[in-house]
Formats: sequence, C-alpha cells, structure tokens
Amino acid sequence: MTGLRFIPLFAGLAEFHHALGLLGSTCLFAWEIDPGLADLYERNFDIRPHGDIREAVDELPPRDILYAGFPCQPFSKADDRLGFDRSQWGDLFDCVLKILDTHKPRRLLLENAPNLLRHDVGRSFGQYEIGLAS
Repeated sequence: MTGLRFIPLFAGLAEFHHALGLLGSTCLFAWEIDPGLADLYERNFDIRPHGDIREAVDELPPRDILYAGFPCQPFSKADDRLGFDRSQWGDLFDCVLKILDTHKPRRLLLENAPNLLRHDVGRSFGQYEIGLAS
C-alpha cells in the first residue's frame, strides 16, 4: 500500500485514513458532511473534509483507492429500511457509482451494514452488476 493515493468518501471517524496512513498511503482529501466529524478529521489529519459529495462528484483528483462507507441507515434493520428511496441518504450509493464510472479508481473499498446485501430480499443491491468480496 506504500505510495498509493486514496480518497475517503463519508470519512466518518477516519479509521480508514488512519489504517492506510500507517501503510504508507497518502490521503488526497476527504468527504464528510457531518460538521463535528469534519472538525475531528481536520484536527487529527490537518485535512478539512469537503461537505456534501452530491455537490461536487466531478471534482475528484486521480487516486488509486476510493473508500466509501456511506450511511447505513436506509438499509439498516434498526431504521426505516427505505434503502435507495430514503430521501436523506438513499442517493449516496448512486454518487459512488457515478464516481466509479467517471474516475475509474484502481480499487474500491465499500463498507456498509450487513443488511445492505439482504435489503428488500436482495433486490436493492442486486440491481447493480458489481463484483463483491466479503
């Protein structure tokens, strides 16, 4: 992983940044909409994450690894289970797909709740032709 460049989408608490940094990779910039998490990210890594990814999907620099840990609530059994139809976060997976199609990173790491693959009896995620590693 040494020398690879990465961008975390929905950066959260920055565990991915920390892990790849320990392996010698470089974070180009990050995306995190939650102001508190963005403040924490900036304090820990001296990088101010950009806000809402939906506003600038086309602005990503070239990178080797794209990490996306988009909000799991739309797919979670503990929430409303609206999936991609959830107005607040349901469209974020489409943003990830647009980034993949436009920028074609060498690697994608996609993290989410276990129910993502089972949501709506597997129909939600099954509509996409993506190779999955478990």
